[in-house]
Amino acid sequence: MRTIDREKLQPFNSLEFLAAQVVEGFITGLHKSPFHGFSVEFAEHRLYNPGESTRFVDWKLYGRTDKMFVKRFEEETNLRCRIIIDRSSSMYFPLRDKADISNPNKLLFSVYAAAVLINLMKKQRDAVGVSLFSEKLDLHTQARSSSVHQRYLFTELEKLLDPKGGKEQKPTNVTASLHLIVEMLHKRSLVIIFSDMMDDSGSIDEMFSALQHLKHYKHEVILFHVVDKKLEEDLDLDDRPFKFVDMESGETIKLNPVEVREKYQKAFSEVRKELEVRCGRYKIDYVEADINKGFEGILLPYLFKREKLY
Repeated sequence: MRTIDREKLQPFNSLEFLAAQVVEGFITGLHKSPFHGFSVEFAEHRLYNPGESTRFVDWKLYGRTDKMFVKRFEEETNLRCRIIIDRSSSMYFPLRDKADISNPNKLLFSVYAAAVLINLMKKQRDAVGVSLFSEKLDLHTQARSSSVHQRYLFTELEKLLDPKGGKEQKPTNVTASLHLIVEMLHKRSLVIIFSDMMDDSGSIDEMFSALQHLKHYKHEVILFHVVDKKLEEDLDLDDRPFKFVDMESGETIKLNPVEVREKYQKAFSEVRKELEVRCGRYKIDYVEADINKGFEGILLPYLFKREKLY
C-alpha cells in the first residue's frame, strides 16, 4: 500500500493556521486544558518522566509491565476541524498508474493537502476529524487531537492512494453526503471540503442547499474546488479524435476536442464562476485548487492569506 511521504509535510509545520473568530472557543496559540481527567476522554499512554507528578500514572499498567506510564486525556481544544474529501471516481482523474505528489490526480492532491492540515492541527492541539464520501458517506471519524488519532487518520487517507480505486465506478452525491455530515456535527467547527463538485444527483442549487445547511449551524466553511485546469477547464488536448470516458458511469463519447473547445471552456467557466459567486454570497471561502500547481502552490499561499486576514 502506498504511504504519505511525511517529509513533504515538513515545510508546513511552522505555520499557524488561524481560523475565523466566529468558531466557538477560538484562541490562538498552544493551549492545554487545565481539567485533565475531568469530563475528558482517555487518549493514550506515554512514558513517565522522572520528577513529574504521579497523579496520572497508570498503576494497573505498572503492575503488569513494571514500567511507569502516564495517562493522557483528550484535551479540550481551541478549534474543531472537519476535513471532508470527495472520493468518487472522478477524483482519480487524471487516471495514472504512477500518480505521485509531483504528478498528482485530484484525489492524491486532496489527500496530501488534508495530511498537511491534520499535521498542523495536531501541532496546535486542535481536534480534527475526517469524512469521506462518494455516492454515500464512506467514513466519518470523531474529532480528536491525540497522536493515536492522527496516525489513524493517516492510515485511512493512505488507503485512498491505491490507483486501483480509479477503476471502480463510484458516483458522486455531494448534496446528500453534506446534509448527512451536517447532522452528525454537534459542535461548531471549521469545515474544509475537497471536491471537484461534480454531483450526479442534482443541480448547483441543491449542492448549495447543503453548503447553506453547514452555514446555518454556524460552521466556518472552506471549499477547495479541486480541478485539473489544463485538461478539465482548458481542454488542452491535441487536434485529433479522442474517446472520452465518464469515470463514474462508464459512458463514452468520441470527438475532436478542438471542435468543441470554445463552447466547452465557456460552459465550464460559467459553472466555476457560479460556484465562486455563490460561495461569496454565503460567506464560504472558495479556493480554486488547480492540481498542476501542486499542493504546496495552493495551500501555502492560502494559509499565509488567512494569517493576514485574522
